[in-house]
Amino acid sequence: MYQLDNFPDNPVALLTRQVAAGLIGHERMVERLIIALLAGGHVLLEGPPGIAKTRAVKRLAAHLPGKDARIQCTPDLLPSDLTGTQVFRADSGSFDFVPGPLFHSLVLVDEINRAPPKVQSALLEAMAEHQVTTGGTTRPLPDPFMVVATQNPIEHEGTFPLPEAQMDRFLLHLFLDLPDADAERAILDLVEAETVSAPPGIGSVIPEEDIHAARRAVAQVHVAPALKDFIVRLVMATRAGGIVADRVEHPVSPRGTLALAAAARARARLHGRDHALPEDVEELAQDALAHRLVPNWQAISEGRTGRSLIADILREIRPW
Repeated sequence: MYQLDNFPDNPVALLTRQVAAGLIGHERMVERLIIALLAGGHVLLEGPPGIAKTRAVKRLAAHLPGKDARIQCTPDLLPSDLTGTQVFRADSGSFDFVPGPLFHSLVLVDEINRAPPKVQSALLEAMAEHQVTTGGTTRPLPDPFMVVATQNPIEHEGTFPLPEAQMDRFLLHLFLDLPDADAERAILDLVEAETVSAPPGIGSVIPEEDIHAARRAVAQVHVAPALKDFIVRLVMATRAGGIVADRVEHPVSPRGTLALAAAARARARLHGRDHALPEDVEELAQDALAHRLVPNWQAISEGRTGRSLIADILREIRPW
């Protein structure tokens, strides 16, 4: 159970509480979004429709400096629809570049698995290198720059599964479930109240300098050698000779090690600590590692997933 009210008083903790206000039962998702923001990473949200994935991202965008954009993915989407295009100006007789939605600080990519491979490739460059190349010219993206993508696991017709290389670019991959009865009733009351009266003000916008200061503080969070060894042992368990190696087609890459360490630092700082703890690593391991491995045919035939394999590893490998 997440207690966001117990976070220490600082701009980032205030941002976390403001985003969580008006969301029912999504404290974990809010925490993961803030962790990615602090670590300079991207997030993939996967879950059935209607569980406030888009609402959460829009609330986050409302509190961040800079502009935000939303890309609704469809099979006929073109890379230029994301990156921008050259437009001919008749009055000057020249071409001007018109930036696309990627040139925003926070980009919501809705139903990313509906985007065709060429679009996903263009998005990959933006996520990996924080730049866009069009017409032979490379242009930097804003800083901070963050992509939050959503994916619907129910519908498969007209979808394009994300390649492993792009999955690896997401710092965290979060699975969301349907709410329980109490949360469902609270959602009903909240929406009814919003239809009767205007919702409360969105609150303050966190200054850009506070985000950069928070990121610098995250970089200074101490990760003890023993905790680094724990992270490495978790990752090595997916490779040859590891605990689940016989169920893995492609193991976790070194980027998974770096991602888990960065996320653990961000979570520690969010909770007001200058050092990471084993609980930070254990809490984030599935979200940071599961999407970076590919189960083999035997595991799939047994109904296993990347998350269940990481859960097996966490039960077997202890921090100390």
